[in-house]
Amino acid sequence: MQRQLLCLGGGAGAPAARRVRLLLRQLLAPRPGRPELRALHGSGDAVTIGDVSFKLKTPKNPELVPQNYMTDSLAQSVIQHLRWIMQKDLLGQDVFLIGPPGPLRRSIAMQYLELTKREVEYIALSRDTTETDLKQRREIRDGSAFYLDQCAVRAATEGRILVLEGLEKAERNVLPVLNNLLENREMQLEDGRFLMSAERYDKLLQEHTKSELDAWKIVRVSEDFRVIALGLPVPKYSGNPLDPPLRSRFQARDVYHLPFKDHLQLLYSIGSNISAERISQLLSFATTLCSQESSTLGLPDFPLDSLSAAVQILDSFPMMSVQHIIERLYPYNVFLGKEGRTAVKDALKRFELQDSKSHLRPRRITKVESVTGNKPFKADVTVQIGEKEVTFQVPAGTGMLKQHSQSEAFVRTSSHDQLLAEMMQSHMVKDMCLIGGKGCGKTVIANEFADILGYSIEPIMLYQDMTARDLLQQRYTLPNGDTAWRPSPLVTAALEGKLVILDGIHRINPGTLAVLQRLIHDRELTLYDGTRLLREDRYQNLKEELQITDEKLQERSIFPIHPSFRIVVLAEPPVIGSSTKQWLGPEFLTLFLFHNVRSLSKNEEIQVIKEMIPNVPSAAVEQLLSLTHKLRETNDATAQSLASSLSTRQLLRICRRLSQHPDESLYYAVNKACLSRFLPNLARSALHKNLQDSGIESSPDSTKKLEEKDYTCEINDGILKIGSVTMPVYNPSEKMKVPDVLFYENAQHMLVMEDMLKDFLLGEHLLLVGNQGVGKNKIVDRFLHLLNRPREYLQLHRDTTVQSLTLQPSVKDGLIIYEDSPLVKAVKFGHILVIDEADKAPTNVTCILKTLVESGEMVLSDGRRIVANRAHVEGRENVIVIHPDFRMIVLANRPGFPFLGNDFFGTLGDIFSCHAVDNPKPQSELAMLRQYGPDVPEPILQKLVAAFGELRSLADQGIINYPYSTREVVNIVKHLQKFPNEGLANVVRNVFDFDSYNNEMREILMSTLHKYGIPIGAKPTNVLLAKELPLPDHKFIGYWKIDQPGNAQQKLLCPTETQKIDVKGPIYLNIQGFPLERHESRSLNFTEELAFWRLPLGEVNFVCDVTVTKEDEAENVLYVTTCNPVALYFMNVSSKNGSFVDFYDLFPRTVGNVWQPFVTVAPLGNPLKGQVLVHEEQSNVVLLLDTNNGALRRLLLSPDDQESPKRTSWWSSKEETSSYKMCREFSHKNWLVFYKEEGNRLIVLDVLEGQTHTISLPINLKSVFLVAEDRWLLVENGTNKKFLLTKRAHMEAEDSEVCQLYALNEEPADMGFGLTTASELSVPHAVSSDQLSSENLSAAVGQKISSPNRIFSDEHNYATVVIGFPDLLSPSEVYSWKRNSSLSRNASPSDSFYYGARRKRGAAKQTNCVTLLASNQIVRILAPGDVPLKDIYPKDVTPPQAAGYLEVTDLNSKKIKYIAIPSSGSLSPYTSWLSKISDADALLAPLGKVGLVSVDMGGGVRLWETGLDSLQRSLQDWRNMIGQEDGRPVQITIQRDSGLDVSSPKHGKVDPKNMPHVGGNTWAGGTGGRDTAGLGGKGGPYRLDAGHKVYQISQAEKDAVPEEVKRAAREMGEKAFKQRLKEIQMSEYDASTYERFSGAVRRQVQSLRIILDNLQAKGKERQWLRHQAVGELDDAKIIDGLTGEKAIYKRRGEHEPQPGSPQQKPKRLRLVVDVSGSMYRFNGVDGRLERSMEAVCMVMEAFENYEHKFKYDIVGHSGDGFNIALVGSDKVPKNNKQRLEILKVMHAHAQFCMSGDHTLEGTEHAIREIAKEEADEYFVIVLSDANLERYGIKPSRFAEVLTTNSQVNAFAIFIGSLGDQADRLQRTLPAGRSFIAMDTKEIPQILQQIFTSTMLSSA
Repeated sequence: MQRQLLCLGGGAGAPAARRVRLLLRQLLAPRPGRPELRALHGSGDAVTIGDVSFKLKTPKNPELVPQNYMTDSLAQSVIQHLRWIMQKDLLGQDVFLIGPPGPLRRSIAMQYLELTKREVEYIALSRDTTETDLKQRREIRDGSAFYLDQCAVRAATEGRILVLEGLEKAERNVLPVLNNLLENREMQLEDGRFLMSAERYDKLLQEHTKSELDAWKIVRVSEDFRVIALGLPVPKYSGNPLDPPLRSRFQARDVYHLPFKDHLQLLYSIGSNISAERISQLLSFATTLCSQESSTLGLPDFPLDSLSAAVQILDSFPMMSVQHIIERLYPYNVFLGKEGRTAVKDALKRFELQDSKSHLRPRRITKVESVTGNKPFKADVTVQIGEKEVTFQVPAGTGMLKQHSQSEAFVRTSSHDQLLAEMMQSHMVKDMCLIGGKGCGKTVIANEFADILGYSIEPIMLYQDMTARDLLQQRYTLPNGDTAWRPSPLVTAALEGKLVILDGIHRINPGTLAVLQRLIHDRELTLYDGTRLLREDRYQNLKEELQITDEKLQERSIFPIHPSFRIVVLAEPPVIGSSTKQWLGPEFLTLFLFHNVRSLSKNEEIQVIKEMIPNVPSAAVEQLLSLTHKLRETNDATAQSLASSLSTRQLLRICRRLSQHPDESLYYAVNKACLSRFLPNLARSALHKNLQDSGIESSPDSTKKLEEKDYTCEINDGILKIGSVTMPVYNPSEKMKVPDVLFYENAQHMLVMEDMLKDFLLGEHLLLVGNQGVGKNKIVDRFLHLLNRPREYLQLHRDTTVQSLTLQPSVKDGLIIYEDSPLVKAVKFGHILVIDEADKAPTNVTCILKTLVESGEMVLSDGRRIVANRAHVEGRENVIVIHPDFRMIVLANRPGFPFLGNDFFGTLGDIFSCHAVDNPKPQSELAMLRQYGPDVPEPILQKLVAAFGELRSLADQGIINYPYSTREVVNIVKHLQKFPNEGLANVVRNVFDFDSYNNEMREILMSTLHKYGIPIGAKPTNVLLAKELPLPDHKFIGYWKIDQPGNAQQKLLCPTETQKIDVKGPIYLNIQGFPLERHESRSLNFTEELAFWRLPLGEVNFVCDVTVTKEDEAENVLYVTTCNPVALYFMNVSSKNGSFVDFYDLFPRTVGNVWQPFVTVAPLGNPLKGQVLVHEEQSNVVLLLDTNNGALRRLLLSPDDQESPKRTSWWSSKEETSSYKMCREFSHKNWLVFYKEEGNRLIVLDVLEGQTHTISLPINLKSVFLVAEDRWLLVENGTNKKFLLTKRAHMEAEDSEVCQLYALNEEPADMGFGLTTASELSVPHAVSSDQLSSENLSAAVGQKISSPNRIFSDEHNYATVVIGFPDLLSPSEVYSWKRNSSLSRNASPSDSFYYGARRKRGAAKQTNCVTLLASNQIVRILAPGDVPLKDIYPKDVTPPQAAGYLEVTDLNSKKIKYIAIPSSGSLSPYTSWLSKISDADALLAPLGKVGLVSVDMGGGVRLWETGLDSLQRSLQDWRNMIGQEDGRPVQITIQRDSGLDVSSPKHGKVDPKNMPHVGGNTWAGGTGGRDTAGLGGKGGPYRLDAGHKVYQISQAEKDAVPEEVKRAAREMGEKAFKQRLKEIQMSEYDASTYERFSGAVRRQVQSLRIILDNLQAKGKERQWLRHQAVGELDDAKIIDGLTGEKAIYKRRGEHEPQPGSPQQKPKRLRLVVDVSGSMYRFNGVDGRLERSMEAVCMVMEAFENYEHKFKYDIVGHSGDGFNIALVGSDKVPKNNKQRLEILKVMHAHAQFCMSGDHTLEGTEHAIREIAKEEADEYFVIVLSDANLERYGIKPSRFAEVLTTNSQVNAFAIFIGSLGDQADRLQRTLPAGRSFIAMDTKEIPQILQQIFTSTMLSSA
């Protein structure tokens, strides 16, 4: 690249007459006192302005004199300014022109220089200007460094005028360099020369020769040297204020806008086609907006200088709307808030500039053709406006014009047509700026615009750290080591006439942009190496005047700017009201014409999508767009932010994907695009609500399909298949770059990879967002491994710069060499670039990825350029073409707390296809952990997965801050795999010790881990099993004899008849699910209880039957019925969810005790698995329910079932009606037996065959026990005699076979002496339906025996064994273990006084007795009255409140245990009804072979383990989880090879004194020696421990802290506490009251404060400070370092805030609490007043000491008024006492105020008042009980109030409401703005959510 030398100029050497003519042309008849310009001819030319005259000199370098700045008609005010400058010039003073932004001041300075023929040195100051740019810069030539004078020095020595523009932009300490030069015209230079003022130099010259002065390096400053500074007044505009010493050296002149009259004159001359009246209205409007009043409103100045451009457009389009033009100059809708907009509209109305029907807007471009003839690079454009067409000329590009054809990438819609037509108009006069949101098509439109006019495009991505050098020129080294300057793309584009697209101008620092102002206004530019670019006409002028060729001018470094060069700027709209993002300021307004790119309307967007993606399903598009536009149209900030992630670009991406995979759900696609997994809770609920409203829902079957789908990956014949997606495997050239990683497949990760592959095939770049440790890197590496793609890896961090992303410069032999970064390599060779931790780098750095992805273009810092399209290369060198296989995969953590990275997704998520990577679902995670820890027991893995799952959901809710991930679990499992006998409880501490110092956090963790049975913190000694009491010896009590068949009396035949069942139905009931909060009970202590959870019963409901399926033990389903109202609950014992079916409609609740339904349930077995029979005992209704689908059928067992139960009249209800019973011992075989108490029939129901067999009996029944399938034990009513009924196991219908009935005689044992024990016959409570194993039987009876047997229990005996029954007809021996006192079944009447109604006559319906054959136990539940409490508990211990006791009779160990069942939380008030069901308040059922389940009346389910063997096994497991501490000290053994060979082992000498010996090969009993017997040595014959060891104290003793130490610590704490109370004068009673509120919210306060601290820290994050003399080498200044400059370092430091940027204002919060009477009234019900007080307490505590960031106040509303001040923002309570006072006021007010509701007024008032204050953001949070309807307030009205002011974020929290009031209310309120706290404990939680997701997200 040949070096270009450039310089800039203007001015003329031709006869002065031409210039004078030019000046005189506009001089009117001179009025008195009016200055005029006269040029005097003669010896020396002179210029006179009015009475001031200046002699001209001939310039040495005429090309440096400004050209063509004088216009034909100078305004009078300008002439005044020129005269003043001339006066100062004659006085030799430096001037400062100060005034509003715009080109006027610069043009006056230039006009003056042109007038006086002075050469100019111009420099635009920016924040990157350093002292070297002003004085001297070093360059290297031929290996040696030398100094080059810069503008200030050149101007001083050559006598030029130095024009400094933008003094307010320069950093503080740069300009003082000039102080001495300005004052005394002196300056010391770096190269040793000294500049000296002309007078002193001339004095010295009289005494010394010139050569002497030269030897002293003294240089004369020309007497013609002057400085003209141009600046803005700071503070009105932003920038650094002038340094006082600098200010004092200038003379100032205020150059305000042109006076009205002059300006009007000027505009008239431009717009001859427009009526004068419209022009004057336009100017009046503009002037109004520049007035003092409008700037107090906060309106930026109107860019008056752009009016001429506007008038020029209007001149061509007189019919066009003026308001529309004004919007282009001053896009008030984009950057002003509501008040500002109304002010502007009022002004428009005032000057009648508002749109009316007759004013039109351009519609579209109809044709474009190039102009032939002598005007190159022009095009004629015809634009349709209204019905007319107007043709005008615009600059055109250097390429061919595009004929009107559709381009494949651009779909024209009417709004695009209109926008392009408007852009054409602006293009005629000025550069433009397109403002529009992310992804709304700005780039596409700019490209289309360029295509139409044949421009080639130069995209330049702007980023925040961009320096002025990056924009204009960069340094580089030539091959011989010389330093040189390389023009930036912007400069080359200006020379070649391209269209420059500056993308992202909202990111760049306004101070940097200043260097472009002159290029944009005047099309002139001075570069760092002195090159000057001139506007085409000025360049031609210069050529003519100087009569020299282009080559000569280029030698002098002067180049023309191509006439068609244009700039189009793209920007995102400024954030209204934000202090940092308001980039569109008054200075910026003067530069461009603005076009607002609106997002497309719905129909247009549908049109675009359908044309771009023809085969996309249209129903989906319709739904998707209705959602998007719904979100875009709200003025709710949350919805807006969601809408921004559904930009047109993102919608196209979704549709592209739907067209490829039409079966995908839209719900999933939208959630993916918004990354809803990581949205704050508020936003997520808003999104969900909007999705529902648009009808986009996830169907349960689609999620099911996803779960059932088979996710595997396989590679066949070079084709990779993941899930259902296929892709050919890549064949790379660099195999070693393909990652290979240990990866255990699991469904969830395969799902993510399938998803990634879908997008990968669509050509997208991928972005994976997730928490730490969820496997993002693993997934990507595995993905690339499967695809066989080579990978380049970039890890970003805080200090990543744009340079380091692309190239790494280094110096080699004095040359600068650039190393390609992985990014460039990946682009070159088509590798996959993996960018990790993208959120750690500043977003302004990662922004450059956008141009790469979007336009495929990017300029590297060494001048090379990456392009996407091969066609664009056209033989240019230094071009890298993007390889077609190049892709980017970016990994980032989720935005927000606790990662506090930069929001990569927010800024760039739009360009990538986003995937949320989450922790694997429990199943996937388990599968993965099994592979990591194949030997770790499954229960441990399940516990870990469950506990971590819960912790993650807590993190999502914001209760804990750290999101625990799979990585942590994997590490735990790896540890357990390697060291299996370390306890789980110890190993999990490897993860949780981080939190061990945070008490709140520790409590949550402990309780969660304990809930899942991870015994963290337990000691192996915490075993709390029940106390065992001895069982009395068993006695032989006699025989059961079956009378011989000989006695015909005793053998009775019972006839049977068979009938078909009548089935009615089915009807379908709704099965509702509920979550189970299962708590493992064995966490800190080991007890018989295994686990506990609650069923969601109503307050008055209670349980009446419990049963568990018998089939396989893995899937035990528990069924629980309740009877008030009747419902069935069922759940898998090990699962997380249960279901319930409500039978309320079938069994209505009944009044009084006329009919109290009592429902039992029997689960059926295969093939009817999942079906249950429900039987109601009073009415004998039998229902068959299919729990899989809710089908319910009624089975009519016998014809006389038809009539409903006869309701007995109320007076007869005293007699108990007999009820029907169901025997379900064999229900798993699908048959059951029904009988009626006191009845004489048995009905056998065979469910599979649909038949009943009725057996008629000769006796009336009391109870029936199915002791075997074919033998049943019957008990006769009244006599309690027992009978045995035998039948065939399977009744066939044909032979209605007769059943036989045998009477059983109980013969008592012979007691000797002929005495017999006659005992009354008792009814067994439970009889086993199978026999004890022979081992168990032998153990029980104490003799080895093998025989059929049954065990049962009744009220007199703990247990009874009948040996030989029922299979042998010989007499059966009966052994029994007798109770000391029988169970108090029927209390005698005298007791009724004590028991009250609790003990009704008649037995309870449930006996609660269970036989566990496998563990040889009988277990029953006893009421506390039947339990020998004195034996169980020590004297001084009061027994706990218990629902009942489990009595475990163990026949193996001959022991009895009593285990208390904790009493249920709530008990139904129907005590008499309860007592009929069971004696104790709990029911019992066997679970599997050895387990038990008890359900108390309130619905508390507990699982128990009582068998000795299983208890021992469990205890062992539990101890293993804690980890064995065997108490032995741990020894450190170092094996060393001592090099001495082992002489033969020997015992060694025995030391008589037994001193410890270490080493030495002599003594026996040494430690660490050799050959002798001892410990830890080598080569000894055996270990010998001579007792030298540490005296060891037990672990427990070590852990125990001496009591007195504890006591001292406690006293110290108490003393300090009392001292503190004394200081704030608070009584201890008050302190405890306050603690009640404060303690309840301590956790939330803690976590809020943590977040606040982090934010504070993030806000204080230090930035790079450039141009430092110490620090790290700044890559951008590496060449300056070569040349030997000093300030080439950068270091991190506190960034000074942007000069003039508004102060960071605090955020403003107002809490509006309800202190009305209803709060006090219902406090007893749900504690709402206390919860509100807690919420208030939380706000006061959390924001303590953050008042500078968050100003809050608290007001109340009640019937008394709507603005009851509780806490003022200036009087924030400082200590607990003051806080308690406020809480007391709240309480008292609620107690004594009038009734009534002022929620609305309170909210409205709060919103209105708060917005009047100065703040960064406003929040109003309203706490209210949703009692609005009672006072006739419409919810929609409330919704309006909440959103009255879009600047104020208002939230409503409704406290427990009556019925569904709050629910209904929430549906009408805007999404994410209202919360319902049904449980008032949630209020602090909700507040915390609001703070974290809104306030803190943007803090």
